[in-house]
Amino acid sequence: MKKLIIIKYAELNTKKANIGFFLKQLKKNLEKRLEKFSFTITFDKGRMFLSVLEEKIPEVLTIVQNTFGIHEIMIGYELEHQSLSYIEECFKKLLRDVSFQTFKIETKRSDKTFPLTSLEISKYLGGVVLKNKENVRVDVHHPELTIFVEVRQTHAYIIFETLKGIGGYPVGTLGKGMLMLSGGIDSPVAGYMAMKRGVRLEAVYFESPPHTSVEAKNKVLSLAHCLEKYGDQIKVHVVPFTEIQEAILKNIPKEYLITIMRRMMYRITAKLAYRNRCKVIINGESIGQVASQTLESMSVINEVVKMPVIRPVACFDKLEIIELAKQIGTYDISILPYEDCCTIFVPEHPVIYPELSKCIEYEKLIPYEEFIQRAIANEKILKINENQFTEYL
Repeated sequence: MKKLIIIKYAELNTKKANIGFFLKQLKKNLEKRLEKFSFTITFDKGRMFLSVLEEKIPEVLTIVQNTFGIHEIMIGYELEHQSLSYIEECFKKLLRDVSFQTFKIETKRSDKTFPLTSLEISKYLGGVVLKNKENVRVDVHHPELTIFVEVRQTHAYIIFETLKGIGGYPVGTLGKGMLMLSGGIDSPVAGYMAMKRGVRLEAVYFESPPHTSVEAKNKVLSLAHCLEKYGDQIKVHVVPFTEIQEAILKNIPKEYLITIMRRMMYRITAKLAYRNRCKVIINGESIGQVASQTLESMSVINEVVKMPVIRPVACFDKLEIIELAKQIGTYDISILPYEDCCTIFVPEHPVIYPELSKCIEYEKLIPYEEFIQRAIANEKILKINENQFTEYL
């Protein structure tokens, strides 16, 4: 009898003929994230079985719970074979270490050659509980303990504990996106939600020294590192934006500063995305939250790129975004008092309903193509390695 972790899939069961691709990616993701442990993983279309040293199970569970593609995690015992007498023998041993007053048993019998049905197995083992535990009773509606039993082709499983997974698709199954990652609350949440749909991330951050600080950049890198616990390591493309921003400030009417600045950021992000084989741009824009996020502003800003732009939090209000940020661990980093370049140059009265024709005319006042080329040529690609920020070669 061996203790192990049993994984139930999230939406992957809807994939039918393609489920093998998704399960192989889930297994690959787990193997990469658990590489410091000694473990084995096997799977079929119904379950994934993760075997690790028993004393390492709590540590491994933390990683598994933060892995996309998993609906439920069960901590159970694999029986060497699935005869009824052996199931009963193991069942009695396991009951000794469990305390409860009310219970129910749920059985899944995938081996249809087994002599009892699922309901008959549940009734039989319920009788075993009542005979071997004092002062307990069956409660099928609100039990203190639900015991799960699975009878499969070669093994049986007894499960006393279940944990909720975070759902979604395994990261990497739906391609790669470029996240516009600022130091705010919204964009890390947007990145998390894109990862939940199977998207692998790279990120772009626009720095504007001396107007923005090193601490602001490190804050963004910390946010990227926080997101990594849900997927792969994230490359952060740090793009120098001072030249572009100062040219905009000097030449563009104040009410259009943010609109033109965002159009420049979109152009740069799209170029980086194409270069790095990303299929979409991802950002934390939320409809109506600020002047650049009215529908009119989004339309005018979006006009400069042909690549799809995904806005996962577009229809969330701020309180909903904050709550999710707290759940995923990015909130406390996001509220650190280091401003990014979007917040420093916000005019007093930014345009809410920008006109595309005016944007095109104003952009003729600056040689922005040259600026963009220089900014991209001078980008730095950073990652976190052993809690230190290091540059990719």
